[in-house]
Amino acid sequence: MTVATSRDRAAAHPEPAGVDNRLVVGGAALTWRSLPTPDLPDPAAVLAHSALHALTAARQHAAHGTELLLSTASRVDAAMRTELLEAGFTVSVLDDDGVHPDAPARPRAGEPGRLWLLTSGSTGRPKRVGHTLDTLTTVRADQPDRTWLCPYAPGTYAWWQVVTLSLTQPGQHLVVVEPDELDDWPTVAAAHGVDAASGTPTFWRRSLYRDADALARVPLRQITLGGEPVDQAILDQLREVFPTARISWIYASSEVGASIVVHDGRAGFPVDWLDRETPGRPTLSVRDDELVVTSPYHGVGLAGPIRTGDRVQVLDGRVLITGRLDSDEINVGGSKVSAGVVRGVLAGHPAVAWARVTGRRAPVLGRMVVAEVVLTPADPSGPAPADTGVPDEAALVRWCADRLPEHAVPRRIRVLTDIPVKETLKSDV
Repeated sequence: MTVATSRDRAAAHPEPAGVDNRLVVGGAALTWRSLPTPDLPDPAAVLAHSALHALTAARQHAAHGTELLLSTASRVDAAMRTELLEAGFTVSVLDDDGVHPDAPARPRAGEPGRLWLLTSGSTGRPKRVGHTLDTLTTVRADQPDRTWLCPYAPGTYAWWQVVTLSLTQPGQHLVVVEPDELDDWPTVAAAHGVDAASGTPTFWRRSLYRDADALARVPLRQITLGGEPVDQAILDQLREVFPTARISWIYASSEVGASIVVHDGRAGFPVDWLDRETPGRPTLSVRDDELVVTSPYHGVGLAGPIRTGDRVQVLDGRVLITGRLDSDEINVGGSKVSAGVVRGVLAGHPAVAWARVTGRRAPVLGRMVVAEVVLTPADPSGPAPADTGVPDEAALVRWCADRLPEHAVPRRIRVLTDIPVKETLKSDV
């Protein structure tokens, strides 16, 4: 790997406060200080070959302020690559052999300190949102020493949240897992003393589904969920396994930054947080069932109230985020159904580990509600299979019928054998 030395360029920024924090990546124990800093073009769109290469790019930016967009190659298709080149980025693959640049036809000067994120693409093609290390750093108060697991894809907003915490706070160590380690992450985490972990609800559901006993052996003191709608079922399941851990859910996005943090173990946030203006903190509002955020951590070019595209429901004094506006609402014969509400009902069944709810075309009604579920594995030490009471489709439909209006009850429920997950650790919900 080609590295920039002190003779090549002078550091443009002071060393970050977490520079001596421990990093474990690829089984090797390092520190931020010991990472090489690749000699990147400026501006650079870096496609990192591994978690280690992504960390070196982040370290390089912290040291030199090079304008940087960081991603994995799988998230940048040919059209996005062309778009980046036309925007003046040198698109560079970063691997063990160094930097492999593809220069734009019309190069431009880099913007010092600028970081770019690609959105998750939940509303279409991913788009670029500009930030800085400062706007991505939302944990600023002193923290107790922790060793964090980082399971996210490099360059995503969630990845930067964990990385900036480790860069800026002494005592915030990092254990990074590659995609091929995700199924066995509890073993890796237990071996390296991980006591804090951040993941999507799908990440936590898969971990519980695949090996709840292995998960319970990780000495977690802090559990964080975000990136998807968070329902009460997953919060309760995690509380059962980790009765003394602090369980937090965070609402954050590339556009508005980290806007909501809740630690009380309940889904949603208190309704009295709405329209509360506090200096230095985001203001939360609801307009036409959509969450609207005014945030000091917004991306470049964004200001004032920003419509998030997330649908909310106010219930029992809580504001619940149920899903994306463009996919959460299902029109069944003129009656509106929230896919997120139905998903929450299914997830509340004790035998359901995961659920996905969508609409399907239907005669007369136009659309009907359908679902896919993954059932909780049978306990091998429990009763014989014939006595387990594993629900079939009819039983799950009855469960929903007891808790939902008739038009919202799924007409078809298909059982899957594993919880699907994308590179972003999200399901298509």
